Amino acid sequence: MVSKTEAILQISGKILVNGEWWTLTEQKDVINPAVKSDVVGFIGMASEEDVDQAITAAADAYSTWSQTSLDKRIERIHQVWERVKDRVNEYTTLFVRENGKTLQEGKLDIQRCVQILKEMPENLKNWYEPKDLSGPAQHVEVRRRPRGVTAIITPWNSPMILTFKRVIPAILTGNTVVFKPATDCPLTIMVFMKELANCLPPGVLNVVTGSGALIGDCIAKDERIKTIAFVGGTNTGKVLMEKSSSTLKKLNMELGGNDPAIILADAKLDKETILKIRNGVLKGAGQVCSAIKRIYVHESRYEELLDKLSDEFNKTIVGNGIQPDVKMGPLNNESQYRFVQGLIDRAEKEGAKVHYFGRKLNEDTWDDGYFMLPAIITNVNQDSEIMKAEQFGPVIPVMPFSDVDQVINYANDSEYGLRASILTTNIEEAKRLADRIEAGAIFFNNHTIFKDLRLDFPGIKESGLSSVTEFGGFEHFTDSYGFAD
Repeated sequence: MVSKTEAILQISGKILVNGEWWTLTEQKDVINPAVKSDVVGFIGMASEEDVDQAITAAADAYSTWSQTSLDKRIERIHQVWERVKDRVNEYTTLFVRENGKTLQEGKLDIQRCVQILKEMPENLKNWYEPKDLSGPAQHVEVRRRPRGVTAIITPWNSPMILTFKRVIPAILTGNTVVFKPATDCPLTIMVFMKELANCLPPGVLNVVTGSGALIGDCIAKDERIKTIAFVGGTNTGKVLMEKSSSTLKKLNMELGGNDPAIILADAKLDKETILKIRNGVLKGAGQVCSAIKRIYVHESRYEELLDKLSDEFNKTIVGNGIQPDVKMGPLNNESQYRFVQGLIDRAEKEGAKVHYFGRKLNEDTWDDGYFMLPAIITNVNQDSEIMKAEQFGPVIPVMPFSDVDQVINYANDSEYGLRASILTTNIEEAKRLADRIEAGAIFFNNHTIFKDLRLDFPGIKESGLSSVTEFGGFEHFTDSYGFAD
């Protein structure tokens, strides 16, 4: 078995083009966010020429791969699953070191990727069958075919799952891929990509790293790229969309979110529910697109909610995620740390009250990483920046409300529409309110994820375009065409 150090060296500072790993001259350090002096590895900074050659390799490989039978494509992905299924702990350690998540969070992400490799191929086989839509007047059969060269760009916060949800369906459906990981957390996903590439013909999967602006510009303008799947900030998504317009690419975008949680007067605020709220806020140190970003609680339950949530937040041990006792790791990078701290500082200047909770695992090494204690912010109003922004950190503003119609307006008062949650003992009322909330998915008495790989619902408004999870992904990476007589 390859050691962790060897695995990093095999991909560190390199890109993958046409089945070969090229070492790039210009490189950037990949830093452990819990120990800023710890350089985990390096990421190569690709040039325009490097990106062009990756696209060329993908374009050249497409004609053969797209005509490879579905059974053979499935067999290739099964080979990847066989190579990685028993290495979850190895991958988890590397991932925690470069990302900052806790061991438990990191392991769940890696296990989810292994699950995708195992389950998605068989689900595709059932979905990919031709559909007979014949009627009395005409025989009609609908089939799917791959779109061509696909570009996939994913972020640093949850790179494993977000990448696998896109790369695997793209390749399974017969496309070839040019993939760009985030510069702040690229190594574990690149180790996985190496295993994937080892099971594929050269050129089917290509990996380029470096400047998002440079690579994004190359991808957007190249007419050989037929599809883009992008996960990241809304403003970046808009730029990518504008630059892609001249070639009418098919776009999937999972962008920002400012998810509201609405706690009605009859909500059950027992220990289990409070823990779900806590996890909805603090999972991944709040660096999750679909985390709870703002809480609206009925005024009759406001103090109770604050007391119970404060107690739960106070149990949070913050430190290096590699330590098993840690319940929340650092923020991933300096830029994000400064952004969140800036939001807190400005909220205080506006008159908000910031309440910190939790415990530092190690006071002496606290400043060595991008650590931040979880915080609840009160004395805010709907127009406060902290209510409008996507914080992406362990910070939650809590605001009381008195009128249900008013709180629905508050929830919808955002350019985003990713997820939302309603806490109540009256599920029928929750359903009625959910019909009025502008979000891609609304959870009742929880704020979580869809555990079934076949399910997901894209964000609306400026939170995104179309879904790539399982069936949505199969559809996004293919075109339909029909036979008729």
